[in-house]
Formats: sequence, C-alpha cells, structure tokens
Amino acid sequence: MQFGYGIGPDTSWMRTELTDLGVNELTSPEEVDQVLKDQKGTMLLVINSVCGCAAGNARPGAKIALEHSKTPDQLYTVFAGQDKEATAKAREYFSEFPPSSPSFAFFKDGEVKAMIPRHRIEGRTAQQVAEDLIMIFDEFCGEKAAT
Repeated sequence: MQFGYGIGPDTSWMRTELTDLGVNELTSPEEVDQVLKDQKGTMLLVINSVCGCAAGNARPGAKIALEHSKTPDQLYTVFAGQDKEATAKAREYFSEFPPSSPSFAFFKDGEVKAMIPRHRIEGRTAQQVAEDLIMIFDEFCGEKAAT
C-alpha cells in the first residue's frame, strides 16, 4: 500500500484528477479566505472526498462538465477529511448548507448561487452529475474564450 500527503493510503490521484483539469487546491484556511473573501465573477468550489461511491462520480462529472462551452471563471477545491482546516473555513462561506462531501458550491460575486450536495451525487452517474453542473453553468457562466 502506498502513502501520500502523509495521511493513510495514497490519495494523490484523487487530487490530481481535479488539478489536471485546472482546478486549484486550497489547503489552508488562509488560502480559502484569500480566494473567497472578496470573490468576483463565477467560481466552482469542489469539496473533494475519498468516498468511493459518490466521489468516484463527482470528479469525473466535473471533468465532463468542464468540457462544456460555458464554465466558471475560477475553479477551486478543498479536500474534506484531509485538509480539514481549509474545508472547515470553506464551509463557513456556505454555512446555510449542511456539511456534505463530496459536493459542489457555485459562487457568483461571492454569493452562493447553487449547491450540489452528496445526496445529489451518490447513486448517480458521472454524466448525471455533469448535467446538474452544466445546468448551473448555463444559468450563470459566459461562453469560453476562443483559443
């Protein structure tokens, strides 16, 4: 068994599955505050998790959704159960929702506009999770810039 990040079995692939998509990790409360305190534009925050049943569809669902023509300006993640202080700080920004991981919080100009909790992920396919995210992106995000 391999170990990574100094905690239990190697979960580094669960992190890189998101960071390879351009999702930036927030690993400390200070980083969370720096990003969320005066957030402008659109932002997706992925609350990552090691839970195989739900997280196993959350990360692939995010990947599918991020291939859509409309995506958030900013992409961040905290890892519940591993970066505990960062996750707790992030949850302060959407405290009206019960803690849930994995989950997705969507912000526009610092205001939570949508939340996809674990119960909307667990037992669903990655495509179904992506469809929920795409519905949010279509409502609040502009078209990607041509490259």
